[in-house]
Amino acid sequence: MRRIAIIVAVIAVLGLGLFYFTRPKPIPVVLKEVAAGKVEATLANTRAGTIEACQRTKLSTIIGGRIEYLGVKEGDKVKKGQLLLKLWNDDQQAQSALAQAQITLSAKRSEEACIAAVNAEKEAKRQSELRAKGFVSTSKEEAARTDAEVRRASCNTAKADIAQAEAKLKTTRVEQGRVALYAPFDGIVAKIVGELGEYSTPSPPGVPTPPAIDLIDDSCLYVKAPMDEVDAPKIQIGQPVRITLDALPGKTLPGKVRRVAPYVSAVEKQARTVDIEVDFEKPAEAGKLLVGYSADVEIILAGRDQVLRIPTAAIQEGGKVLVFNADSGKLEERLIKAGLANWEYTEVLEGLAAGERIVTSLDKEGVKAGAKVTPDDKTQTQAKAK
Repeated sequence: MRRIAIIVAVIAVLGLGLFYFTRPKPIPVVLKEVAAGKVEATLANTRAGTIEACQRTKLSTIIGGRIEYLGVKEGDKVKKGQLLLKLWNDDQQAQSALAQAQITLSAKRSEEACIAAVNAEKEAKRQSELRAKGFVSTSKEEAARTDAEVRRASCNTAKADIAQAEAKLKTTRVEQGRVALYAPFDGIVAKIVGELGEYSTPSPPGVPTPPAIDLIDDSCLYVKAPMDEVDAPKIQIGQPVRITLDALPGKTLPGKVRRVAPYVSAVEKQARTVDIEVDFEKPAEAGKLLVGYSADVEIILAGRDQVLRIPTAAIQEGGKVLVFNADSGKLEERLIKAGLANWEYTEVLEGLAAGERIVTSLDKEGVKAGAKVTPDDKTQTQAKAK
């Protein structure tokens, strides 16, 4: 009997040892304590936005020609009305000089004709007085009056010639405007296509010809960003915005929505979006920005302080979370009622209490309700450090 008892004891010990070494090990999981904090409902752009200039124009001459004058280079700051570029137009200048000479000639002829008209009118008046006294015949008086009328008409014709010559001069000046580019506003020259002596081609509508000069007003900048069409009804002018730029890592700039496009953009192979424009609330804080920088915007729809919140990533389909039961070391499934939410935090209205711990590492294999787990203190410490 003693031998049998020893054998049974050995078998029991081996069984216990086998169970101990083959039992399922607790899964290390990352836990997050339910605590109070700020939660905001926000919207983010679907694709990267872009820094744009409030004023930007791509200038081209109306007609083509050889560049005779190029008064700026890329990066130059210019003033409104400054001559930037001019094509060869000696023929137009010659026409302008001819028109100016015609004005002078017509003015001289007008002066001559009008003096003659005044003298003829005086003579007609004198002949009329002599006719009244019976010293001259009626036919002579009529001849003098007719000559005065003819000379007055010649004076008026000469004045009309002056107006015609002036109109021709204006026409030549309009033609000269077709070959010159002037700055429509103060700005900076971003790009120039063409060199002195090269032929410049205009940019007609529908033809992708690069402009001669790209002028930017970099004193006023804003962000243009695409938003999902589903979110468009929630966006209103004046809503606060957080702006982040790849060029300024770790820096968040305040802004406000200034415009919402009145139509939906349908870009091939991409979601339908609505473009919005966002002004910088404090442009000085942004420092020197370049047109074309990529930017992301986060529109703040609403916010609440000191409410129970949990990481949004911890919520499973159906609004459920996995709560850690410290007594059993197992996970329990809990249904919650959510309030405001964004990509980082979600407000908890019902289902959890402050101090409870929930699982955030849902991607680990075996993490489900009823699973035996253990807190992954190392991962949690690293997460807090970040």
